Amino acid sequence: MDRTAPTLYDLAGGASAMQALVNVFYDKVQQNKVLRPLFPDDFDDVKKRQYMFLTQFFGGPPLFSQTYGAPMMRARHMKAAIAPRHAKEWLACMSESLQEVGIQGPLFDVMMDRFTKAGYQMVNHTDEGAPLVAPQAAITGHLPQFRRNREDGDEPR
Repeated sequence: MDRTAPTLYDLAGGASAMQALVNVFYDKVQQNKVLRPLFPDDFDDVKKRQYMFLTQFFGGPPLFSQTYGAPMMRARHMKAAIAPRHAKEWLACMSESLQEVGIQGPLFDVMMDRFTKAGYQMVNHTDEGAPLVAPQAAITGHLPQFRRNREDGDEPR
């Protein structure tokens, strides 16, 4: 019998969970004063790309690569000045969104760990606005740990 272990994509709930996550997340981004300026007026294409990327990122079908080629996410984000404060806000929105769509416990922890590592790789400027050539140890050296329960708060520890 050939059985494969379920992926994070499967454990999260597959396509419907990824779409729900993207919708909840971008509703938060649109209301976030720190993140909103980084995004275009129309979120339709952003949501489509994020759905495809997250599907692939968590082990589902390689939708993003099939449509756009290799993800190369850092290179794709270089056009935006992303500082540590943006990564922190992005991760806080994602943490809250995961919880709102029902992703909790160890699955939440694993997904947030992956998001945190990826999120801080997008940082290309300091909080003061100076460009960075590559992610700095000072930025990635201390990654926040997110609480999984709303009662514990959504702020990094």
